[in-house]
Amino acid sequence: MDMQSTVLKPRLSFWQLWNMSFGFFGIQFGFALQNANTSRIFATLGADPENFSLYWLAAPVTGLLIQPIVGYLSDNTWHPKWGRRRPFFFIGAVLAAIALFLMPNSTALWMAVAVLWMMDAAINVSMEPFRAFVGDKLDPSQQTAGYAMQTFFIGCGAVIASLLPTFFESMGVSNAVIGGVIPDTVRYSFYAGGLVFFLAVTWTVVSADELPPPDMEAFNKERAASRSVGVAIAEIFGGFGKMPRTMVQLAFVQFFTWIALFAMWIYTGTAIADSVYGTTDAQSTAYQDAGSWVGIMFAVYSGVSALAAFILPVFARMTSRKVVHATCLTIGGLSLASVFLITDKNMLVVPMIGIGIAWASILTMPYAILAGSLPAKRMGYFMGLFNFFVVIPQIVSGLLLGFVTKHLFDGHAVLTLVLGGVCMLIAALLTLLVTDKAAPVRAAV
Repeated sequence: MDMQSTVLKPRLSFWQLWNMSFGFFGIQFGFALQNANTSRIFATLGADPENFSLYWLAAPVTGLLIQPIVGYLSDNTWHPKWGRRRPFFFIGAVLAAIALFLMPNSTALWMAVAVLWMMDAAINVSMEPFRAFVGDKLDPSQQTAGYAMQTFFIGCGAVIASLLPTFFESMGVSNAVIGGVIPDTVRYSFYAGGLVFFLAVTWTVVSADELPPPDMEAFNKERAASRSVGVAIAEIFGGFGKMPRTMVQLAFVQFFTWIALFAMWIYTGTAIADSVYGTTDAQSTAYQDAGSWVGIMFAVYSGVSALAAFILPVFARMTSRKVVHATCLTIGGLSLASVFLITDKNMLVVPMIGIGIAWASILTMPYAILAGSLPAKRMGYFMGLFNFFVVIPQIVSGLLLGFVTKHLFDGHAVLTLVLGGVCMLIAALLTLLVTDKAAPVRAAV
């Protein structure tokens, strides 16, 4: 038996949960700026919307490469002062802050794509150990609450970050494209994002502690053995055959879920500009206004997710985690598909509410279900491996969605959002087949 799993972990207070999760506020600040503005930046620099999904491949590919490796390394790390996961939090925060400052200063498309690779890799270095952090520190009865707290900060960070371009415009900052240069509203937003990312993650590094391995001698022996390059590679890539049944089942759920999300992040701006603002000209004022409105839409779904994060565990106790997740994905799928029917920009806020409910569950329930099925000493590695089933569908989407949008949907990106909604509904059905063997969820905090 995994020795660490037999150790009774202390029940943490609300503020301890707060401190250990606060770094996610900064992480999602960066992700939200990336999700809401990257396609807009590409378009401003002259990219063809048909190729957006290819340029976005940077995000899933870096996740595919970085997260299992960082998870493996953090599992085999221990420092008396820095702990196991926190060194990776801090290194990722420094690199991500630099990338966020560089992104809006791209003067050519190739520069923006290159910085996206750097930015996404750095964010992944910080983010992956945060998922394992909950499994490390919390008793199974508190794990759903731990992931819910992360979801709360993800929602809060995304709300503020998504609204920043609109906020700066309201303060008199220019939102216009002048000479093909990225608007000042976007530049200032990314500068703020770099600062917030670094400060929020540093707060968790400084204020949260970590539990040492229960058997330090055994841990050091395993760590020494894993230093062999051959052993490390074998362990990193050999885990697919050792995945628990629950993880395999959740992999199919994640596959269809993240096709839907990737479609939404890539194509909402183009879809709204075309179907609501009546333009596909990225240099026009109407296109830039559509980009700012998409930021407001994304802020709505992120804000809803922050509120729903603390409600979902209550429903999970009344039913089950997989029933809650299936229900939320159904609501989200129907909401995403309904964008096709809306031509009034103000009404676009309504489906974002449903998507926010789904997003809260996506960030909470799969990880809570998974954590109960994983060996504690390999929590970071398996959480990183689980990310394969987040990034593989994004890679598939990146390779295919551009072709589908242009040739099957005649360039109407709003139909790509409908396809995303259908994929989310498929994920909801697959969720009902998942085996959740974890202990019943108790009080939220």
